[in-house]
Amino acid sequence: MTEERSVEYLVVGGGPAGLQMGYFLEQAGRDYLIVEGGAAPGAFFARFPRHRKLISINKVHTGWDDPELRLRTDWNSLLTTEFSPLFTGYTPRYFPDAEDMVRYLADFATEHKLRIRHNTRITRISRPDGFVATDSDGNTYRAERIIMATGVSRPHIPADIDGVELAEPYGEVSTDPADFVGQKVLIIGRGNSAFETADSLIETAAVIHLAGPRPLRFAWQTHFVGHLRAVNNNFLDTYQLKSQNALLDGRIVSIRRDGEKFLVRVGFVRVNEVVKEISYDRVILATGFRFDASIFDQECRPELTISDRFPAQTDAWESVNVPGLHFAGTITQVRDFKKSTSGFIHGFRYGVRALHRILEQRHHERPWPSHDLSPTTEAATDAIIERVNRTSALWQLFGFLGDAVLIRPDGRLRFAEEVPVAHLHTAVAGGEFGPVDSYLSVTLEYGLDHDQVDPFDIKIDRMSQQDTSGLDARYLHPVVRHFRAGELLAEHHITENLENEWDSEAVHRAPLREFLRRQLAPAQVGMP
Repeated sequence: MTEERSVEYLVVGGGPAGLQMGYFLEQAGRDYLIVEGGAAPGAFFARFPRHRKLISINKVHTGWDDPELRLRTDWNSLLTTEFSPLFTGYTPRYFPDAEDMVRYLADFATEHKLRIRHNTRITRISRPDGFVATDSDGNTYRAERIIMATGVSRPHIPADIDGVELAEPYGEVSTDPADFVGQKVLIIGRGNSAFETADSLIETAAVIHLAGPRPLRFAWQTHFVGHLRAVNNNFLDTYQLKSQNALLDGRIVSIRRDGEKFLVRVGFVRVNEVVKEISYDRVILATGFRFDASIFDQECRPELTISDRFPAQTDAWESVNVPGLHFAGTITQVRDFKKSTSGFIHGFRYGVRALHRILEQRHHERPWPSHDLSPTTEAATDAIIERVNRTSALWQLFGFLGDAVLIRPDGRLRFAEEVPVAHLHTAVAGGEFGPVDSYLSVTLEYGLDHDQVDPFDIKIDRMSQQDTSGLDARYLHPVVRHFRAGELLAEHHITENLENEWDSEAVHRAPLREFLRRQLAPAQVGMP
């Protein structure tokens, strides 16, 4: 017998993002339900990554007692006011096993008594008036608002490879290296899943080729943790040290069978598109994942972007064409694609908190958490310095999330934490923060063109840590910008610091104080 249930918020997906949103909805006393297709939370981690090693940092020993600071090196824990449970209590491994994540998420849901319904796979979402979601058993869930936290659940299959269906998908290929003894293997893709697979085969496969048309990018240079991580790049040694393996800079044109083998045509991008046909025993497709929009009826199907891999979103993580449909988790990376960390737990956990605050402000008349500052330059300086030295949110979602100093028309100051910078501009313009004459954003950012510089090249000059200008900083450092009506009026860079401690009076505080003195007019802040 089927049933029908009505809720204010339906959260689709019981992975890290869905549980994180469930925690905030539970704390706020909202009417919500999480629906999860698997038998337990975080079903994705029961399968992926295929070789079971996570590349999210789990640094247990930090030397810090402050739980907020410790979140800077804990990339797996979800946010709670109680700081419990923490993933760091589950394993001391720096790169933990995926099974540890499965255990952690189940315990998190239980400890916080989240309203989650397992074995409930949504197969259709329609919108005759409000949203109506139907599961595989025919049960229906009516909701005023839907939050999609399903992640990228479908493999991304390149449409321009003739015969791509002959390749073995990353999600299905054997993970037993013994199945590849003496074989010649092609892996299509240049991401961490491709290199993770290649590294696992080094001891057994005869020859391994990785192929892709775009330049290889390293996380240690770009600071985007989705680019190739050092933990997965052992394969490059075998290539450059002439151990039969190779990285092919080319696009795959076609794949066809040749008896028990496969003939693959590769168009090499660095040699004038010369096409060479190469024989392989196995071809593996590791080209990433995409969002599944097929469950939506046409009248409420979200618009997609970036090769139709992600739903297009506003600065409030809302569908650009379906009001009331919001997104949480790795699919929110469209807002900072390959620039910050919204695609990963240590980034999107803060995005989910910000989304919840937006929903509370819009629908429940609860203003964004903020507090008054004494209307003085010194008070603003102290507040900014204190935050950049302690915050994990601005540290993790660098350049995307910022604190705000709101300057009222009468000169009063108010401090709001962790506002997405893009949303800050629209929220101020829309009056969501009340009357505001101008405002400061405070972010942590890498310097201009930081991803174009080899950080290990000692011939590249680095700015002195005693340089008070901060303008040439390439490493992570605080940036304060002054806006009025979305227009940039001025900006100040606080000089980078090896220990990430921006508390020197001469180098950090005094230059910031002088910048704020110029920006906060004396008549506004009561200064002589």
